[in-house]
Amino acid sequence: MNYELNMIDFTDMRPFEPNELPAAYEELLADATFQRVVSSVFPDIPLEHIAHTMRGCRTCMEFQAAFCKPFLKGLVARYATDLTGDFSAVNPTPERQNYTYISNHRDIVLDSGLLDLLLIEKDLSTVEIAIGDNLLIYPWIKTLVRINRSFIVTRSGGIRDILQASQRLSAYMHYASGVKQVPIWIAQREGRSKDSSDETQESLLKMFVISGTGTNRERLKDINLTPLAISYEYDPCDYLKAQEFQLKRDILGWHKSQADDLLNMRTGIFGWKGHIHYQAAPCINAFLDTLPDDMPKPDFFAAVARHIDMAIYSGYRLYPANYIALDLLDESRQAGESTNEGRNQTGGHVHYTPAEREAFEAYLEDQIAKVQIERPDIPFLRRKMLEMYANPAIHQLSVKG
Repeated sequence: MNYELNMIDFTDMRPFEPNELPAAYEELLADATFQRVVSSVFPDIPLEHIAHTMRGCRTCMEFQAAFCKPFLKGLVARYATDLTGDFSAVNPTPERQNYTYISNHRDIVLDSGLLDLLLIEKDLSTVEIAIGDNLLIYPWIKTLVRINRSFIVTRSGGIRDILQASQRLSAYMHYASGVKQVPIWIAQREGRSKDSSDETQESLLKMFVISGTGTNRERLKDINLTPLAISYEYDPCDYLKAQEFQLKRDILGWHKSQADDLLNMRTGIFGWKGHIHYQAAPCINAFLDTLPDDMPKPDFFAAVARHIDMAIYSGYRLYPANYIALDLLDESRQAGESTNEGRNQTGGHVHYTPAEREAFEAYLEDQIAKVQIERPDIPFLRRKMLEMYANPAIHQLSVKG
């Protein structure tokens, strides 16, 4: 397998190799838009000094340590209460860290970025990041993400193009994990879960097993899938996601524009997030060994997806906002329905104080006021935002009974 994977050319999709970085740096530094962006991110550092430091970075990880780490630490200090992570279930070490972290997806940029920060602070390798080509709006962004150890997931083209891209993506992930022995991050589904109802796409698991040798079980075991739960106390993009729900409801065929993607990225990065926690579950290889050898393929992929979902649900860190949203959603349903079906089990104010509830309701009003569309449907927008915050609690309560 290693020989075959070494023969595949991943040049245009993988992170840059050290010998490719000097040209990539010069390409970035010559781009006027990149110059404006980097000057706004590091306003107190002259561009000449940034260029000098960049040219001195011999590897992608040296670049991340020089630029990404201080930038992310500054973001956490300014836009979050704290950032914590628990990786004890896998205990990665420099000698054993080639896990494929498969996580729920909340923020376009920061889900993988903050994971990298946690790993850097443990003196571990950063992850190679799966990123969709739909987000690479400008050439300089594609160059930058490849310097930041990202590999490109092709999501455009016809059916044949997508199939070929999936085959190549699967081969690269097996190559990165098995040959390069590096950790990987990939979301459990294409795009963010707008309502926080996180479910693993079985098609993603099927893509993983296109490459490799042996049974589907053995091919999945090759990449060491490790569920990772990401919990943000507040989602700065919550009102944008609610707005998107209404636009899709009201306008047939509505799709986000490039400007929408940029706004979501900027809002997610520079918005208030409160507490942030990353919780790794055990690698699923031991679970895979419990599945029957003669299990039909559809049942096999469904079982694996469900196991990953349950691990993520169990790993959520719930905050008062989650329980408050669950109660508010339940009260709203009961006000409009004659049945008690779906009534929550939190016991009302057990998980939060009256002051916290009042503050969260004020937060909802402030966020909804940011929606910028004609004729905003306030009850609809409010319900969608409540679902975003309630669903993690609903899922975790379902797992824990």
